[in-house]
Order: sequence, then C-alpha cells, then structure tokens
Amino acid sequence: MSAVNPYQPPRAHVEDIAEEGGVQPLRFWSARGRIGRLRYLAWSTGAYMLFALVVGVSNVMPRVGIVLTLAAFAAYAVFFVLVSIQRAHDMDWSGWSVFLMLIPIAGFIWIFRGGSERANGYGAPPPPNTWGVRVLGLMLPAIAIIGILAAIALPAYQDYTKRAHAGVSGQVSGQR
Repeated sequence: MSAVNPYQPPRAHVEDIAEEGGVQPLRFWSARGRIGRLRYLAWSTGAYMLFALVVGVSNVMPRVGIVLTLAAFAAYAVFFVLVSIQRAHDMDWSGWSVFLMLIPIAGFIWIFRGGSERANGYGAPPPPNTWGVRVLGLMLPAIAIIGILAAIALPAYQDYTKRAHAGVSGQVSGQR
C-alpha cells in the first residue's frame, strides 16, 4: 500500500505569481505590467528621439520619406499608448484611463503622480531604475529648462547688442 494520499492537492511551483518583494520583468511592446514614472518619461523620451531621427533621415529620401515617416509615427504612437497603459497600471488604474491624456494638461498626471509601492491588481512593482533610465528620463526636463532659458536670454542679449552698437556708433560720430 502506498503512503501517498491520492486526495492530496498537487504541489507545484507557480511562476506567474510574484512573491513578496519581487519585481515584474520589463515589457516594451505589451500593455501588461507596470512601469514607474521616471522609466515612463525615459522610454517616452527615447522613443521620441528615435522617431525624430527616423524623420530626419527620411527627409533625405524624398520618395520613401513619407512612407517611412508614417510607419515611424505609427510605431511611436502604438509604443506610447502601450507604455502609457503600463504607467496607468502602476497607478492602479485601468488601461482605459489613457483616454484622459486627450484632455489638455491631464497628461501630466502620468508624470507627477506616484505609483503603488507594493503589488497591486496589475502585478508586482517595477524594477528599480538604472543610471541609464535616470539620465534619459531627466534629459527631457533639462532640455525644456534650457530651451526656456534660451528663449528668455537670446532676445535680451540681442537687445543689449543693438543698444551697444547704437551707443558705439553714436560715440564714433560724435568724435569727428
């Protein structure tokens, strides 16, 4: 007679259930999973830079350029929606909440609102950010700040140089 109980439930290790303290794997082309706000910003910035590079290269080729630009835009749009869904999952929201991004200014929620610290209904928390993610994620705000400062400083500098040239030419004509 066997010592094993035939009515005992089977014992198996289940891979898809995250253990306490576990993290989810990253998925680029999936609506499943979660990503944090800095990774969301980094991936969005990287995808946009890649899209801009493809558009820049496609401008050199006149006939193929339009098709290449449309294909790059479609890929960028699909990637952006998938990443935004993952970011909504991190905030414990449904993927359908991505439609809120169509409202002006409401898209900033995806950047400024923190995600769930622990596992939520959409899985375990995302992995910690690497240095590459931090650099790429903070590149967009840095470029925006530099652009704003340049937009303020350049007209002021041009006005200063005009006044300086007017003052110098007035002094030169007065010395004659």
